[in-house]
Amino acid sequence: MHGRLKVKTTEEQAEAKRLEREKKLRQYVAVTTAIFEKRKTGQLDKEALELTNQILGVNPDFATLWNFRREIILCLEREGSSEEMQSLCHGELSFLESCLRVNPKSYGTWHHRCWVMEHVPDPDWARELELCAKFLEIDERNFHCWDYRRFVVQRAQVLAADELHFTDRLITRNFSNYSSWHYRSCLLPRLHPDSQQPGRPTEAVLLKELELVQNAFFTDPNDQSAWFYHRWLLGRAEPEPTILCVYVSREDSSLAVAFSQPVVVTPGSCDLLLFADEAPLAVNWRTPDGRNRPGLMWLCDLPASALNEHWPQHTFRVHWGSEQSQKECVLFKGRSDGWCRDSVTEEQVFRCELSVEKSTVLQSELESCKELQALEPENKWCLLTIILLMRALDPLVYERETLSYFDTLKAADPMRSAYLDDLRSRFLVENSILRMEYAEARVVDLSCRGLTVLCHLEQLLLVTHLNLAGNRLRRLPPALAMLRCLEVLELDGNQIETLEGLPPLPRLEELSACSNRIQRPSDLRPLASFPKLRLLALRGNPLGDLPDAQSELAALLPRAEIALA
Repeated sequence: MHGRLKVKTTEEQAEAKRLEREKKLRQYVAVTTAIFEKRKTGQLDKEALELTNQILGVNPDFATLWNFRREIILCLEREGSSEEMQSLCHGELSFLESCLRVNPKSYGTWHHRCWVMEHVPDPDWARELELCAKFLEIDERNFHCWDYRRFVVQRAQVLAADELHFTDRLITRNFSNYSSWHYRSCLLPRLHPDSQQPGRPTEAVLLKELELVQNAFFTDPNDQSAWFYHRWLLGRAEPEPTILCVYVSREDSSLAVAFSQPVVVTPGSCDLLLFADEAPLAVNWRTPDGRNRPGLMWLCDLPASALNEHWPQHTFRVHWGSEQSQKECVLFKGRSDGWCRDSVTEEQVFRCELSVEKSTVLQSELESCKELQALEPENKWCLLTIILLMRALDPLVYERETLSYFDTLKAADPMRSAYLDDLRSRFLVENSILRMEYAEARVVDLSCRGLTVLCHLEQLLLVTHLNLAGNRLRRLPPALAMLRCLEVLELDGNQIETLEGLPPLPRLEELSACSNRIQRPSDLRPLASFPKLRLLALRGNPLGDLPDAQSELAALLPRAEIALA
């Protein structure tokens, strides 16, 4: 202990301690051997129960012995009366309580207590709630105890409102109680469900919670518990997968379906159905990268009969899942493609529509957090919350200020700079998608934005020109294959070393990847499967220093004009 002088032991004392340890070890081994012998011979009696007491009392994490005790109790239950079983279980619960004092976070002990409570003839659930409260006073973050409490609450049919009051008491006693905040996030949607957002509480309740949590992080700005809960309050329910866009191409004889969430289409199932001119069409669905794993986009090839050029139009209707989410797309005569897509803003893909009351509260929260940040300029939780509040209020209006706060946050929290760069990139891509929709454009300029990742590519299915020059991208994700209409891709001034793993882009004609880190022609091998690629710019790459680079690239891409030097 700190402040105490270390007393040196003599050789005699050390030898005495060694002998004592050896004696205890021999006893431990002897009792354990006797227990296993009894189990082997099927002696499920009270003597075996007493032997396991000796071991579990000092080592409650011996899972095999808990299993043996359950076998013994079940045997005694068959042989005894209900009163004897009640007495046996009462003694077992007392023994378990003593084991929990040895190790309050013993998996086996808490699990065995659940089992005993399910077998006791007359369970005293009120006592179990008191036990949980006692152990949570000792350690309010003991998740084993929290799990057991939820088990007790379920069996005893405790009202959710009573449990919410319980969290009130714990949070009032100590704001730094992450488990209580989390429990509230489970209870509130049950007590005050929002009919529009399953899994979320009503707006009125959220506004009250925002006031409560603000008091918490003003009391202790450096504690993360309240900040995490605040982030949950700003979030929203995860919606069911819906069809975002249907795109049909006469040139490729294909149809693409983009979803709001990754989905799985099982071969031969009725998960995703296609109707062409009101007639069901049997097709084979695949993902753009060919892996057929849960994906945001699924493709199929269309038979020639579904694309008759002499017809004035073809109507394609897609049905998804049991919820019957559907979307219809029309391909007119003389057109090479057609599509139907949801509005990003109307469908609130990136943010929820705010009521006047909620907008006012969030604006007040933002001002309060800015005041707190002035007092605590290095507080990373406060800085991140300011960014999230500005995103919730208006991502485009606050974009410049958001980027400034990202810079401040990276300086305050350098260990998470990579995460913050990716989060910043996601926000910038979302803003560009919003601007693209407002302008009704199919050209997206994301150049010189410091992007480290690409996301929401399912929203860019219709884009024909994408400028990603001057960023910090190290690789291109396979999800880029979702850009079925992309014709021009600019990648100059990034940090890309290889295109390995990039699936074909069916419409890509021009690719500029100057001033990157591509070193070998083999790093560009995937481009050989790009059917329309005719222009490739590679100036400023280490690849240009190789003597045979031009000839190797010409052999790899015989139809493309290559600018290497």
